[in-house]
Formats: sequence, C-alpha cells, structure tokens
Amino acid sequence: MHTSLAQKIHQALELSSLDPLTPSLESPLQTEAVGNAELPSCFAVTDLAAASISAAANELASLTAASKVTVDRRLAALWFDMTLRPEGWTLPSAWDAIAGVYRTSNGWIRLHTNAPHHRAAALRVLECQADKANVEKAVANWEKSTLENAIVSEAGAAAAMHSLQEWASHPQGLAVAAEPLIAWQKVTEGGRHSTFEQTKVLDLTRVLAGPVATRFLAGFGAQVLRIDPPWWSEPGVEPEVTIGKRRTGFDLHQSRDRELFDQLLTQADVLVHGYRPGALKGLGYDREQLSAIAPHMIDVSLCAYGWSGPWAERRGFDSLVQMSCGIAAEGMSRKGVDQPVPLPVQALDHATGYLMAAAVLRALRLRNHTGEVYSARLSLARTAHLLISAGPRDFRGKAIASTLQDLNNRIEQTSWGAAKRLQFPVQLDGKPPNWKIPAGQLRIDPPRW
Repeated sequence: MHTSLAQKIHQALELSSLDPLTPSLESPLQTEAVGNAELPSCFAVTDLAAASISAAANELASLTAASKVTVDRRLAALWFDMTLRPEGWTLPSAWDAIAGVYRTSNGWIRLHTNAPHHRAAALRVLECQADKANVEKAVANWEKSTLENAIVSEAGAAAAMHSLQEWASHPQGLAVAAEPLIAWQKVTEGGRHSTFEQTKVLDLTRVLAGPVATRFLAGFGAQVLRIDPPWWSEPGVEPEVTIGKRRTGFDLHQSRDRELFDQLLTQADVLVHGYRPGALKGLGYDREQLSAIAPHMIDVSLCAYGWSGPWAERRGFDSLVQMSCGIAAEGMSRKGVDQPVPLPVQALDHATGYLMAAAVLRALRLRNHTGEVYSARLSLARTAHLLISAGPRDFRGKAIASTLQDLNNRIEQTSWGAAKRLQFPVQLDGKPPNWKIPAGQLRIDPPRW
C-alpha cells in the first residue's frame, strides 16, 4: 500500500492534535493486508482502494472493539467496480447512450447525461438529435470551455479536459488544494451514546460515493434508511448500492413529507447526504436548521468540486472530476494515445465513499467517548487531489478479472432476480459483513428503520 496515502487518510481522520481517540488507533488492533494486485493506471489507484477501505475498516474495528482487521487488496480493487453477478438476468447499463468523451475544436470534453434532465440540458445547448453521431458533429464546432460553461449554465453536467498543471493553477484547483481531505466542524456537546447496531443512518445520497459509504455501514450492522425524491432513478447502480438498506421516498417540497422527514431526523444518529453546497439550504435544511431539529445528529456530506472556490456549487460526477483535475489528460499522455484515459474504475467515488464511512465511524466513536457531536465534509475533487499527491508514474498493472472463487456462496434475491456478489475485502475478527436486506428498487419501504 502507498504509505503516504494511508498516512494522509489517517491524519485527515484526526479531528485535531488533541483528539482523544488518536491513541486508540495505536492500540492492540492488528491490520493484515493480504493479496497482491495492481489495476492498470499511471496513478496509485489500487493503493487508494486498499487505503480507503482499510481506513473505514480500522475505524469500525475501533468502534466495535474488534481486535483484528483483514483487508484483501485484490478484492478491494474488485469492489471499486461492479460486484453483483446476476443469474439469469442482465444488469442495466450504468451509462446513457450519449454519455462520454467528445472532441471539440480545441480539445476534449466529457458529457454526463445519465440523468434525463442532464441529457436534456446538453441537447438544448447542442441543438441536435440524441444520438452519438449527431452529438459528435455538434460538439466538434464548439470550443471546450465555452461548451462546458454553456451546458453548466443550463443545469447540465459536463467537464472540459485540463492537464494536471492547468488544474493546479485553476482557481477551483487552488481552492480544492487548500481544503482538508475531511473538513471537521464541532456542532454541539451532549450527544447520546449508541452501539453500532443501534445506529440509525438517514441516507440522502445518490449514484455512488454516498451510497458506497452507507452500504459499508449497513453491512456491518448499522440501520440505514435511504430517501429518494419521487422522480429519481439510477437503474445502472441500484443493484449495486441498495443492499442492506430500507428505501423510502419523500418530496421535500411537500409539507407532509417534510413533517415525516423532520421526525426521522430527530431519531437519526447520522445523516449522510450528497447535495451540492447550498442545495439542502434551499430546501430549508442548512446546518443550523439541522442542528436545531436534531442536535445529537452527526452530519457527513460530500460534493463534487469542493466546498469553496468558483465551482463549489457545480454539478459533478467522478468521471467529470477526472477530466477537470488532470487525471484523464495525464493518462492520455503517459499511455501515448489520442483520447482521454481515465482511471480504470470510478475510484474517486468509491474512495470518497469509504472515507465518508470512516468519518461517520470516527464521529460516532467520539460522540460515545466525549459527548461531542461533529460534522464532516468531503469532496470528489479533494479525493482526486489526494490521489494526485502520490504522484503519477509510468503505466503499470493489468485488468483484474473476478473468478468463481471470488464469489460469495450466498444467493441474493434482489428485486430483479437472483444473483451472487463478490466476497467483501474486509473481515473483522474473521467475520465478513452481513447485509440482511437484498438489493432492491427505490421507494418500496415505509419511512421507518
């Protein structure tokens, strides 16, 4: 494992030099890394996978008094991708037909069109039919930054490709570099004590990073309730990230749903959300309001492009951040090809998810220990900065294919059909996670844990 990545994550989890929990991480806890694998990249992406998953596992062990953590490096790399293996049915594609990279008049841009409203925004700007060939022709007439700004102005999602050097001097790149990997803030004192199995988590996250965090928490015993608005769907990843969770739906523009949501907040130990800065405030739930409703509640959130700087409120996803921050350009240069080369997996999403889980667990442990309640903020762009800080290198590694031996023997009866899932890379005292609820469709459960 890349020691600097693991050390930086460890340092980020310490709330301060006076953190009373720091010595416990140097207690009899044993962490054993097994397996050997390297995904193909010019960045230390497999090290990032192992380090971020280990961070969450170590925090969980410290909270639950486990004495030994085992992390399988090869399985960690596999769990940074799709883990479900359907039996007799097919997973839907994770990507819309026109999502992807396109050549502009002066470089490359990536369009993210998985959500219908993001797709519509891009097509409004391009004024073309919704097929790959027409989009290619339309994009070719645009300058990359002009097109990026036009789509973003239409509430869409796109990212022009920058080099590492360009991003390092970009106003948003500078803002992100100045932010901590995990931004802690003390909310109040007098928080309640709870065992991990009693911990109630409200999950207001979508797509990947946040759902990865709550999937980890659910697997080891937390009670997770996911909430989605009536119009939202993410068919390409729902089978991946809904395992272990109850799933309900609210429209927070409706007074009755707000009343129910407020009641859930008063019961929750943890709120995990992935709204852009200002978006939750626009619904009437800024940090002050959340603290007034549920002063005991730990609040852990993420965004795409960081919490400060001119792009703080910009919509973003892992694949877009990789384009913006120079990862795709560096891959293209070092591989010697003529189009962007992203990471082999959505590593920013997955790593940020496990770091969020680690932050939740650290905050729970601190609340139990001192009564202090903390919030934590993370971002995909800051996780990218962490990965880049380890330094690019020549391409190495190769694709890692799963085998039948990698699968859990248990049959998972998902909403779509029977399936098996890869074995999880973490064991605590020899025990793997146990997700008691199979993966399933959104909004099918009543609003309770």
